[in-house]
Amino acid sequence: MGRVRAIVGSRFSPRMNPSISKRQKERERQEHQRAKAERRKQRREEKTPRVGGSGEDPDIAGIVPGPQAPLEE
Repeated sequence: MGRVRAIVGSRFSPRMNPSISKRQKERERQEHQRAKAERRKQRREEKTPRVGGSGEDPDIAGIVPGPQAPLEE
C-alpha cells in the first residue's frame, strides 16, 4: 500500500501538471473568445442598413404629428 501512494504522488504520475493544464485551458478560452468576437464582427458587417439612411424609422416616415385631417369618404 505504501508503494502505491509513492507512485501516485510521484513526479512520474500519468496525470498532467496542474499549471500546464491551466495554461492550456486559458489558451482554449482565449481562442474561443477570439472566434466569438470574429463571428460578432462578421454579423455586424453583414447586417443590411435601414432604408432611409437618415436614421428615420421607415414605418413612421412621413407621419406629421398633431391633429389629423378629417377622413374623406
